[in-house]
Amino acid sequence: MTTRQLGPIGDKIIFENDEIRVWSLHLKPGERQPWHQHLLPYLVVPITHGKNKMIFDDGREKDTIESPGEVLWREPGIPHELINNSDWEYSNVLVEVKLKT
Repeated sequence: MTTRQLGPIGDKIIFENDEIRVWSLHLKPGERQPWHQHLLPYLVVPITHGKNKMIFDDGREKDTIESPGEVLWREPGIPHELINNSDWEYSNVLVEVKLKT
């Protein structure tokens, strides 16, 4: 359980219904996305190339390389932040899949 102050998943929600929630995210070069946690499974759809670093609450770090046109599936996990390590703006669309009960 983290003691960090957690922020939103992205910049803003651009669509939501009973089955999905869609976020947009834009990070300028060197910018950090605030600490956040995904409680739902999700897809990341890069709009631009991405050269980022994920830093996890347990101290792990993961470099990521993303390309427009690919789709990345991720499961819910522990809190993390994302740092844009490139010299260009990084953008993606993130689609959370709401679980049916």
